[in-house]
Amino acid sequence: MKNTLLGGAAGAALALAASAVQAAAPADWNTVQATEVTLFYPGISAVEWITKGTEHGGARALKKGETCLDCHSEEVANMGQLIASGKKLEPSPIAGKASYIKVKVQATHDDQNLYLRFSWTQPKGSGAAPMDADNPVKLAYMLEAGGKVPLAEAGGCWGACHADARTMPGAADTRTKYVKGGSPANGVFYDLNQWRSGENKAYDGHVAEARVMEGGQALTEAQGKLDGDTWTVEFTRKLAGGTGDVLLEPGKTYNFGMAIHDDHSAGRYHHVSLGYHLGIGATADITAVRQ
Repeated sequence: MKNTLLGGAAGAALALAASAVQAAAPADWNTVQATEVTLFYPGISAVEWITKGTEHGGARALKKGETCLDCHSEEVANMGQLIASGKKLEPSPIAGKASYIKVKVQATHDDQNLYLRFSWTQPKGSGAAPMDADNPVKLAYMLEAGGKVPLAEAGGCWGACHADARTMPGAADTRTKYVKGGSPANGVFYDLNQWRSGENKAYDGHVAEARVMEGGQALTEAQGKLDGDTWTVEFTRKLAGGTGDVLLEPGKTYNFGMAIHDDHSAGRYHHVSLGYHLGIGATADITAVRQ
C-alpha cells in the first residue's frame, strides 16, 4: 500500500468521534528538528525485574537517581537483539522478530495544541501467525507529570509493565497494564494515546489501576500512512483535557515513552523506548518548539 491511509480515503483525517475539533498540523514538518529514538524488543523485562538488584545490575543505579537512558543509551539496539534471540528475558522467542526500530520523533505546539509526528522504516515481517489480525501496526505514546508514577521519571512507560500483566508467563489474560497505587484523581497515572492502522482509529485513554483505552478529552486528531516502506503517524492533542489527561503547559517538561506493535503483534510482543522527557517549549530530550 503506497500513499494511502489504511482503511480510509487517501488524505482523510482520522478524527475522534468524541470531538468535532480539528487543528492544522505544522505547515512544514521539514523545518522541525527530529529526535531519533530507538525502540527495542523488551521480552519479559517487567518493572519487577528492573528493580530487583539480584537480576538487574542497574537496579542500584536507579535507586541513586540515574535513569535507564543514562546507562543504556548507546546499547538499546544490542539489548533488543539479545532479548529477541531468546538468550535473555524471552522464554518464547519468535523467529525473524525485529529486534529494534529506529523512530524519528518531531514535536511542536501552539497556544492550544501539541503536535507529534513519528516516522520509521517498516521492518521485515517475521512470518509468524498474527496476534492482532486487524492491525498490522499500532503506535502509542504515554505522558506522565510530576514523577508520581513509580519509575516514570527514570524509565518512561516501565511503571505500567508488570510481571502479572497479560501475555507475561503465567499471567491472567484479563490483567492489563496498570500503575501501582494508580489514581487519576491523585495524579498517579499515565496519559495514553494510541493509533491503530487496520482499524484506522485513534484511542485516548490512560493507565492507572488498569488500562482504559477511552474517555480522554485531549486527543483531537490522529492519522497515519505507509508510503513505500516508511510509516508516518501524526497526533494533534490539546494542551488541556479532562480526567486521565495530563495538563501540558509551556515551559515545562513531562515524562514520555512510546511503543510500536509491529507485525500484527499484541501485548508484550512490542517494541518500546526507554524513558525520555518531552518539553513544551522547554529544552528536553524531545522539544516541542512553538510554531
